[in-house]
Amino acid sequence: MLTIAPEIEVLARFGRALADPIRCRILIALREAPAHPADLAEALGISRTRLSNHLACLRDCGLVVAFPVGRRTRYELADPRLGHALDDLRTAVVAVAADATCPDAAEKGCC
Repeated sequence: MLTIAPEIEVLARFGRALADPIRCRILIALREAPAHPADLAEALGISRTRLSNHLACLRDCGLVVAFPVGRRTRYELADPRLGHALDDLRTAVVAVAADATCPDAAEKGCC
């Protein structure tokens, strides 16, 4: 059981990171290529302060890493496999969204 707990904690951190649409957008942007905060903020249409808070969360979750480049900092996914995981999740979400077989969806608003 000791090996399962860390895996569950990692999944929970990943879930918390994905719970916010801005953090999802940041991860997807970094999946495409590493970026500097100013460029990310402009591309996502959010303030640098707001972006900084979300990047701090993603760093704390272990999903992104920061590298100093001269006087600037570049961010990228902590592991290339995260990009593949994001692609798999996006594909799964599309498949689930297209599946209208849940009989309780209209009543419960669950699907």
